[in-house]
Amino acid sequence: MRPVRTDLQGAGTDSAGALESRLTGCSRESFAGGFWGREPLLNRDASDFGDVFSADAVDELISRRGLRTPFLRVAKEGAALPDSSFTSSAGVGATITDQLDDTALWRAFAEGATLVLQALHRTWEPMADLVSALSEELGHPVQANAYVTPPQNRGFDAHYDVHDVFIVQVEGSKRWVIHKPVLPDPLRDQPWTDHRKAVAEAAGQKPYLDTVLNPGDVLYLPRGWLHSAQAQGDVSLHVTLGVHVWTRHALAEEFTRAALAVLREDSAARRSLPLGPEHLESELELVRSRLLEAVAETDVRPRFHRARRSQGRPAPLGPLAQLAALRNLDPTSLIRLRDALAPRWEGARLITRVGWLDFAETDVASVTRLLDGQARTVGELGAALAERLLRAGVLVPAER
Repeated sequence: MRPVRTDLQGAGTDSAGALESRLTGCSRESFAGGFWGREPLLNRDASDFGDVFSADAVDELISRRGLRTPFLRVAKEGAALPDSSFTSSAGVGATITDQLDDTALWRAFAEGATLVLQALHRTWEPMADLVSALSEELGHPVQANAYVTPPQNRGFDAHYDVHDVFIVQVEGSKRWVIHKPVLPDPLRDQPWTDHRKAVAEAAGQKPYLDTVLNPGDVLYLPRGWLHSAQAQGDVSLHVTLGVHVWTRHALAEEFTRAALAVLREDSAARRSLPLGPEHLESELELVRSRLLEAVAETDVRPRFHRARRSQGRPAPLGPLAQLAALRNLDPTSLIRLRDALAPRWEGARLITRVGWLDFAETDVASVTRLLDGQARTVGELGAALAERLLRAGVLVPAER
C-alpha cells in the first residue's frame, strides 16, 4: 500500500499540469505513471483552496442565488431526502415550486443532514474557472460538487463512483474509509447499486486506507474504489472534483457506431437473410468479416473529437459586453480567443464548442495565431475577420 505520497521529486515543477500538480503534490509524470486510474493518492501538502470555495460561498448559494433542484440534494443517515422536503415557491414573481427553501434546509442541516451542492462549475465562478482549467489539463470532462456535513454525521453509506475524484477538504475535518474495488474500472452504466451486496461485504473488511482529511488535504480516488466518510468535531466542507474519464470502451463504442454507419450504406449488408436456419453460420461469418472491414476503414477521430467537445462548455459570454465590443471596434481594440472552446482545424474549417466556421486559405494563418489565447489587436487580424469571430462568439474583448 502506498497511498500517501508528498515527497516525490519534481512536485509542481512542470509548467504543464500546474493545477493537476497542485492537487496531487507530485509531478505530472509521477501521477500519470503511478496513480492515475490505479490507486488512491493522499496529498497533505496541497495549498489552501479557500480562493475557490468556502463556507460563505455555501451560505450565499443557498440563501441568495435562487437555486433550484437538482443543484442541491440532501442526505441523512445514508439516504437521500425527497426534494419536496427542502424546496418551495419563492413568492411573487418567482413562483417556481422547486427553488431551495433556506429555512427548511437549515432545519434539516441542524438535525444532521448533509447538504450536497451539485454542478458548482455552473453556479460558482471560481469553481467554474478551476474545473475548466483542470478539464483542459487532464483531457477528460470534470464536474464539481460540495458536501457540507454537520459534526459527527455521515452523508452516504460505503459506495463507489463511476468517475475518478479529487476530494478537496476546504473546512473542518472528515474521516475517510477506503476499500479496494469490487468491480475495477466500472463504466458509467455499472453503478455500485448493481453490486450492493458485494459492496457491503467489502466495506466490512479491513480498509485499504483509514484517514482524516484536514483543510488543504486532497485525496485522489480512481473510479470503483469504495469509500464512506464521517465529519469529525466540527462542520465539514469538502469539494469533490469528479473526472468523467474517457475509456477504451468509449472508443470501441465510437468504432461500432461508425462501422454501422458504413454498413448502413452497403446494399449487401442491408440484404435479407436467406430462408431457413441452415445458412445462419455462413451469414454470421460474412457479417463478422464485413464488420471488421468497416472498422478497419473507419476513422473515428472526428467523431471522438465531437464527443469530447460536447462534454464541456465554453467560458461564459456576456451579450452586452460582446455588443459593446462590436460597436466600439477599431484597429486598436484588443481581442482574444474565448476560453475553453477546444478549437481544432479540419482543413480550412475551424471547429469549436460553439460551432464551426469555414475560412479562406489566406485567412487560416491569421486565425491560427489567435488560438494561443493571447490578446491581439483588431488591426493585426483585420476588421472583417474580427467582427465575424466576435459575432460567432469565438473571440471576446480582452482587457488592456
